[in-house]
Amino acid sequence: MNVVNKEYQNKARRLLENWQDEEIFSRNEPAENLLAGMIDHTLLKPDASIAAVNKLCKEAREYKFASVCVNPVHVERCVQNLENEIATCTVIGFPLGSNHTDIKAAEAQLAEKQGARELDMVLNVGLLKTANYQDVFEDIKAVRLAGPEAVLKVILETCLLTEAEIIIASLLCREAGADYVKTSTGFSSGGATVEHVSLMRYVVNDDLGVKAAGGIRTREDALKMVRAGATRLGASAGVSIIGG
Repeated sequence: MNVVNKEYQNKARRLLENWQDEEIFSRNEPAENLLAGMIDHTLLKPDASIAAVNKLCKEAREYKFASVCVNPVHVERCVQNLENEIATCTVIGFPLGSNHTDIKAAEAQLAEKQGARELDMVLNVGLLKTANYQDVFEDIKAVRLAGPEAVLKVILETCLLTEAEIIIASLLCREAGADYVKTSTGFSSGGATVEHVSLMRYVVNDDLGVKAAGGIRTREDALKMVRAGATRLGASAGVSIIGG
């Protein structure tokens, strides 16, 4: 695909003009027994121990979370612990997104080979903010091709972006073959907001999932994101959120 920067900027301008704040709380809450199945039970701390990863897997099986999301070094352990009952998700180019595209693709290929069924890659924020949209597209596309069977979620790091940049990033993700757009790594200056989730949902419509992550610690936090349009939640507080 040949990305023409001006066309994307014009698209973003038009979409932003049409986006209305009343869209924020337009979605229905999930049934009581379905919320856990929307949560990626997450442990991405650099000092996460093997014991903590094992506990994460045990909790995921007990509460029927959508997946566990862990750093790449723990993928094989989680796949073994979960025995295909719960998906293993891992991160690509995390947490900055600035890795060379070849490295991101290699990470994705290895993760899928080791049994990861979901990949959360970090978009190259610097390239996006300097309007190198073709390079951003190619970066995402390379990971898509390297892990063709995995669910691909692209982390936009929305706290670092303008609303127009969130729109452009979401459009690029859709056209590069991503399955979800995701708000945040949880390692930058801010996490998910209902406004950003609503904007992402408005842009991708029902073509992609929207994952809210970063700062979701309570059930009410989670439900606000779902009402705004999130179909997946990333949280380290999953057990507390569902009242476990």
